[in-house]
Amino acid sequence: MIDQEYDEMMARYIADKEKQSRTRLAEATAQISRFMGLAASKGVILSEESFEYIQTIGIVAKAQGITRTLLGPIKAERDGLLPFNEIASRFPPSPHYEGCFAGPDFILMAHPCYRRGMHLVNNWAPRFIDLFWRFDSSGIEKYIALDEDRVRINVDGLGYFEADTWYGAPFDGDIQNIETGISKLRPPLDLDSRHISFLFANAYCLDIKWSESNGIKSFQALEMKTENIRIEVEGQYYFPARYLHAEFDLAANCFRHFDGAIQLFTEEEYFQRRDSDFNMTMKNSAHIKARSSKLFKINGSLKTEDWVNFFCQFYTANPLTFEYFNGEYPKHVTESLERIRQMSRLAGET
Repeated sequence: MIDQEYDEMMARYIADKEKQSRTRLAEATAQISRFMGLAASKGVILSEESFEYIQTIGIVAKAQGITRTLLGPIKAERDGLLPFNEIASRFPPSPHYEGCFAGPDFILMAHPCYRRGMHLVNNWAPRFIDLFWRFDSSGIEKYIALDEDRVRINVDGLGYFEADTWYGAPFDGDIQNIETGISKLRPPLDLDSRHISFLFANAYCLDIKWSESNGIKSFQALEMKTENIRIEVEGQYYFPARYLHAEFDLAANCFRHFDGAIQLFTEEEYFQRRDSDFNMTMKNSAHIKARSSKLFKINGSLKTEDWVNFFCQFYTANPLTFEYFNGEYPKHVTESLERIRQMSRLAGET
């Protein structure tokens, strides 16, 4: 009976969402028509099926490559990233919606991999995008990946807001003192999948590597999720992993470069890589090289505290980052682990 009630409740919820979507699209008929004309003048032909209402975003127009076409000619980096300030000169960063560049007729949005669970319909995962949008410092150059195939057309609508095992050298606030080498952090192995999902945002591991050459200390980090987290790209399913890279100038005592990407592993690549580390390519003949897409880049003098903040927010909701920098989990995670283990002990005694 409980299962039946739940199924009926979910059916009503889905029906209500579909009804709300139809209503919002019907109310925006004139706006949609105007945008179709604008898009056509730029060579983008849209139909009624090209538009979708998403509660967390608004009314979205979908077409392959629509963002670059509407943005107009712009010089992209070799890695595909776009200069933040160049975009902002044409479409000012929205003061109301982080992750958005607002024009008079449509809004450009940051890449979907910045959304919760990297899912197209979710809101931004806190708080990397907010920090990146607001971050400004002398000599800094920012680069960003955009949602290439979707733009928001309701420019005046309201936004949607949502406010133990490891090895390797520990972090040192003085980057020059950090030992070169590999670190690997994992959630406690006695947790089941439910608890890893709830407490560790489905993180399977966090791999970190420091190296040094010619006065530059290089950093890499790769966060791999559990095997139930997959995303579809061009009709194929991949296992997504968030990757960070940075360069620290030892003479200047600051970071000079910082970038992030999403790496996409096939199933075979995923299971080969997740229990290994950054030295795998040197030790394994497989030479795994995942499909990769850059998400952001910062060039210029970057303070360590700003770098740490971006690092933690990029790997949102993953307490392994907190453990790396502080040597322990956040208090709420530690308390939850204690309760889980106490309940497990009590269950074992009965």
